[in-house]
Amino acid sequence: MSDKRATFVSKIGVIAAAAGSAVGLGNIWRFPSQTADGGGAIFILVYIGCILFFGIPLMVSEFMVGRASRANTAGAYHKLAPGTQWKWVGRLGVLTGFVIMGFYMVVCGWTLVYIFQSVSGYLFGVDNLSANFIELQSNPAKQIIWMIIFTLLTAFFILSGVKKGIEQSAKILMPLLFLLLIILAIRSVTLDGAIAGLNFLFKPDLAHVKSTVFLDAMGQAFFSLSLGMGCMITYGSYFNDKTPLVKTAVQVSVLDSLVAILAGVVIFPAAFALTTNPGTIVDELVAGGPGLLFITLPELFNQMAGSMIWSTLFFCLLALAALTSTISLMEVVTVYIHEEYHISRRKSTLLVTAGVIILGIFASFSSSFFNFLDVASAKFMLPIGGFFISLFVGWHLNRRLVYAQLTNERTLKFGIGFLRTYIFLLRYVVPTAMLAIFIYGLAA
Repeated sequence: MSDKRATFVSKIGVIAAAAGSAVGLGNIWRFPSQTADGGGAIFILVYIGCILFFGIPLMVSEFMVGRASRANTAGAYHKLAPGTQWKWVGRLGVLTGFVIMGFYMVVCGWTLVYIFQSVSGYLFGVDNLSANFIELQSNPAKQIIWMIIFTLLTAFFILSGVKKGIEQSAKILMPLLFLLLIILAIRSVTLDGAIAGLNFLFKPDLAHVKSTVFLDAMGQAFFSLSLGMGCMITYGSYFNDKTPLVKTAVQVSVLDSLVAILAGVVIFPAAFALTTNPGTIVDELVAGGPGLLFITLPELFNQMAGSMIWSTLFFCLLALAALTSTISLMEVVTVYIHEEYHISRRKSTLLVTAGVIILGIFASFSSSFFNFLDVASAKFMLPIGGFFISLFVGWHLNRRLVYAQLTNERTLKFGIGFLRTYIFLLRYVVPTAMLAIFIYGLAA
């Protein structure tokens, strides 16, 4: 199977696809709210440190497991650790991806609704934007229709295959996403009063630091990089033998962090410049979540000249960010069914699509079920998956295989000191971090 397995064709395709997997709605709504809660610039500095010491080593590990096995997330552990219970780590990754899609597709559907409302001008004739969003959440039929549309759009790219679907879509969608972000960021920083938002975002102020800033930043780092859900293992299996794993992980992490920070540049200056309640704007940003994207920001856009244009661009940006993530999530589950149960890729895609739609229907009817899927994946499944992946590469995999993967069979130069540092991080530092996130999530 390894000889026939598809691989990404270009270096740009590799980076764009992996970065697209990492970049999602979490960069655009979760990062700004976490940054606001963490005190702005201090949170960003701690976040970058967490990416460097925890996120990148774990991403390299997932790439390594994927490429060394040339298999899906579950099959990777069958190949690298045959006859052991490590297979359950891979299966957990597949299940995590499926669970996340169950509620995430519903949110993705909301972005399409708001694109339509922005283009039509309806959004700016609404007297109460909060009531408008509540009406959407309390209308299962509308949510289901748009959720199905987004799910089918995702399935279209999966049906097109690795090269023509995933890689080509990433090459188009990621540059477009960055272009929209840059346009919106330029407009935001040119607003009167925007400097206050930029100061909050980039000027460290120890007075705003929370005691939990490290755990919050660490959790955001893992969440933002899409670790522990099988995406990077699956994409790693499509890397060719010349793809530099460490360099790719660094490039993906930089791009992912850049999207998050640019999202902050879009949101913070606009929020500080346009708010009518400067004393409570940070609290509104901290509240984050759907309310930030679908209530607070539309209220801000309403006060800008050309509000229809800026709102449409923003919600198109959200939809693109969401799509790059749902493509990778659906691929994880699809290729698992395709390879493990020997079902054609087309039928596997249709099965996954049907399963996601069923989950999405339940999530649309029940906010409790929606929240259950969200909490189960974010607080339990993701940190548990990351914990065991780091242990697997740090303790179980043969050192020679690890070194061969890091150096592309010794064609890249890494000293023994680098290998020892990497193994130390995976054996002790990353698992401790994942365990801390898990415990912190239970207590929160």
